[in-house]
Amino acid sequence: MTESLQSFLEEAGRFAPRLVAALVIFGLALLLSVIAARWAKRATKRRTDKVETQLLLSRLARWTVLVLGTIAALDIVDFDVTGFAAGLGIAGLTIGFALQDIARNFVAGILLLFRQPFGIGDEVQAAGQTGTVTAINTRDTVLRTMDGETIILPNLDVYTKPITNYSEQAIRRRTVRIGLGYDAPLERASERFLDALEHVEGVAADPSPTVYADMLGESSTELVARFWVNQRTHNLLEVHSNVVAALREAAEREGIDLRQAVHWVRVEGT
Repeated sequence: MTESLQSFLEEAGRFAPRLVAALVIFGLALLLSVIAARWAKRATKRRTDKVETQLLLSRLARWTVLVLGTIAALDIVDFDVTGFAAGLGIAGLTIGFALQDIARNFVAGILLLFRQPFGIGDEVQAAGQTGTVTAINTRDTVLRTMDGETIILPNLDVYTKPITNYSEQAIRRRTVRIGLGYDAPLERASERFLDALEHVEGVAADPSPTVYADMLGESSTELVARFWVNQRTHNLLEVHSNVVAALREAAEREGIDLRQAVHWVRVEGT
């Protein structure tokens, strides 16, 4: 027993310096991974203002340094990294079936950061939900709705379903449908409504607004007023509200008979 204890102590004495060196290297890897992530973010920021690109490259830099440091630390203590990797690969096949949704969401998150169909702060419709993007994580994407609610969407659903980015283009189109009584003069009403549109602040001159007859209802002719708004210089909803008010004022001023006025609105983007 004495010989066994002495042999153990000798082996521990030989192993201890390598263990300390491995822990030091791992600690340095943790520190360097943070530094590398910050450096990658600053370097990317000088070339692009895309927050998503900065986030992707900083994460790749951090994990690259951390993985390399971990491998170096394990090698110092004579850990069989190759055998471990092979065993991990076999175990990974089993674990992968249980964690496949997490893995797929992770891959989808990396692809979203790489392809950048939208950015943080963009107003989007994704996976059937509409809101402003507040975060893009490796597993999920976070939206804030106009009602202030937070929606967390799995990245796989976001990536595999249609995405509408309302913020991609500066200019967006709005549509207002107006019911016009059959006794009202169609041509004069269209001219007055068009003139009202053109004088609303925030309605773009190019493309110019339009007013066209669209369809015949049971008791009215339906006009379609379309106009464009630069959402980077004007509040989209405020301009829309001003347009509706201007159309109503024009109808009242000209004595135009409205039927089910402004009963249907569709938001469109270009």
